[in-house]
Amino acid sequence: MTDTNTLPRSDSDASTGSAYLSVRDLHAYYGESYIVQGISFDVHEGEILALLGRNGAGKTSTLRAIARVASPELRSGEVWLDGKALHKMASYQAAVEGLVLVPEDRRIIAGLTVEENLKLAQIAPPLGWSLDRIYELFPRLGERKNQEGVTLSGGEQQMLAIARALARDIKVLLLDEPYEGLAPVIVDEIERTLGLIKDQGITTILVEQNAVRALKLADRAVILDTGGVVYDGTAEEVLNDAQLRAEYLAI
Repeated sequence: MTDTNTLPRSDSDASTGSAYLSVRDLHAYYGESYIVQGISFDVHEGEILALLGRNGAGKTSTLRAIARVASPELRSGEVWLDGKALHKMASYQAAVEGLVLVPEDRRIIAGLTVEENLKLAQIAPPLGWSLDRIYELFPRLGERKNQEGVTLSGGEQQMLAIARALARDIKVLLLDEPYEGLAPVIVDEIERTLGLIKDQGITTILVEQNAVRALKLADRAVILDTGGVVYDGTAEEVLNDAQLRAEYLAI
């Protein structure tokens, strides 16, 4: 009998670089508002995918639907991670499987230090990076490990939110507007960090209004418009297509 919670992966699929994360025909709603309208795309292991579009295109809603958070409500569609059916799981179960969402508001826990925020992410297996390894990647967090997390600067809070995700056994990192409100020099530092994370083989989906910076970092891009996919291809092609950028990204 076939296990309906497992998507078969053949040796030939693996050898040809089949999808590591596969999103299939997602339909999601906020109440009766139809936000995610049949979105499908694939992400290959170890790549950075930029998920782009104008405000209201459905980018954040798509990330949240993939992560299985309560809102928006996923009414139909499938999400497969390394052959496992995330769409049949609760959000905490998807997180255990290695899918972690870093939301735009970062969700740093008030009253806890930097190190306590990180340790809280490690209270249950599967565990990810050690604190030493995290502080090696984010030396600024090591310097401020005893400081309350919510008192950090915006850029430092973003680093802490990403570091907290890495404290889990992460396979796919979902980042929602990580550059929002940050000075260009801090964005440079976040980009450098994302490049190092990619070097560790972690797959990343990046939602970002600063489309040019996201495209320069990404391998591939998916562009959304009014809840549907209008482009799926290389990031370089978008950078080189002024008409496509003007029509769907206003740049």
